[in-house]
Amino acid sequence: MAKQKPTLSARAAALPASPIRKFVPLADGAKKRGVRVYHLNIGQPDVPSPETFLKALSEYPNKIIAYGRSEGEVALREAYCEYYRRFGIDLSPGEILVTTGGSEALLFAFFCAAAAGEEIIVFEPFYTNYNGFAAVVGVTLKPLATEPGAGYHLPRRDVVEAAIGPRTRAIAICNPNNPTGTVYRDDELEMLAELARKHDLFIIADEVYREFVYDGQSHTSTLSLPAVAGRVVVTDSLSKRFSVCGARVGCLVSRNEEVVAAGLKLGQARLSPPVVEEFAATAALKLPPAEYVQPMIEKFERRRNVVYEAVAEMPGVAVHKPAGAFYTVPAFPVDDAEKFVAWMLTDFELDGATTMLAPAAGFYATPGRGTREARIAYVLEESELVHAMACLAEGLKQYPGRTA
Repeated sequence: MAKQKPTLSARAAALPASPIRKFVPLADGAKKRGVRVYHLNIGQPDVPSPETFLKALSEYPNKIIAYGRSEGEVALREAYCEYYRRFGIDLSPGEILVTTGGSEALLFAFFCAAAAGEEIIVFEPFYTNYNGFAAVVGVTLKPLATEPGAGYHLPRRDVVEAAIGPRTRAIAICNPNNPTGTVYRDDELEMLAELARKHDLFIIADEVYREFVYDGQSHTSTLSLPAVAGRVVVTDSLSKRFSVCGARVGCLVSRNEEVVAAGLKLGQARLSPPVVEEFAATAALKLPPAEYVQPMIEKFERRRNVVYEAVAEMPGVAVHKPAGAFYTVPAFPVDDAEKFVAWMLTDFELDGATTMLAPAAGFYATPGRGTREARIAYVLEESELVHAMACLAEGLKQYPGRTA
């Protein structure tokens, strides 16, 4: 008897589910029961988008929303150049490819840097969607561990170099890091640059959280490393910087003309980024930092303090103080973080509320790692975070799978 439906491709069947979104049905169920869910699972800031951006959306001048340029509109790429100059980085519009969010930029970067069956070195825990992008492209992620005791900073040079093999094509970093909040030092970036030159590798740098740096620290872009100018591929996004996650505007930046040309071919295959949002993004990028971005960073630093101080006081929980981005990945005294996150949504509430975290196993490529960790995104107002942390603390006390 013939099968009723064909079998999925092996590539499709192997795609990982998002640990950030997989418990949405459980959260929906909790809400139907009248329980308030504090969403700490996803990096969606609650800060209102800039009025400048929203006003530009309503004032889009064309009467037809037509296809745009595959590489992005000229005005937006010029605005990006002005933006990067604030950080001492000189670029031309031809070195910038506008993408449908930072996710597409990362997908393009993986595609351009490595062929199917080749390797990209990553440092775990890492942004979970790298797993998905690698599966789509057919690239193997080669993970190297970072440790909370070292602040999740990069391993020693000899450890990184030992991982470089004949199939290695790139080293990928996220700086400031999602999910750990680590901001890499200049000497770490120089180490990667030296290895990239020595072993003929690309450096793929996810710099979406560039401005989200706390405690007076600063961020150094890999675009500021002249010795590897032709090896660096930076991916960026407006999603967090301007709280416009749904607008889907990002970019791929490289001084390597072959990378940009190859990325453009991919861009042509998907036709164009969203032109109305590009128009609004052009206006947003021209905002002075003091008018929008800097006050938001100060707000997130206060939120970081609320979450870190509360979690650090929870018995049995190990947590590192993040220096950037807006995440932290504590290790919890539980048998399994996925079970704990699910239990918080199905069996627990405090004063009519509960929390939703992102289990951290999906932020690793090494099987078995991160099973007692979960990512917290501190993207809510301080008063809400205080209550959310109280829910989390009480949930840990009551959870039947609590361990020593």
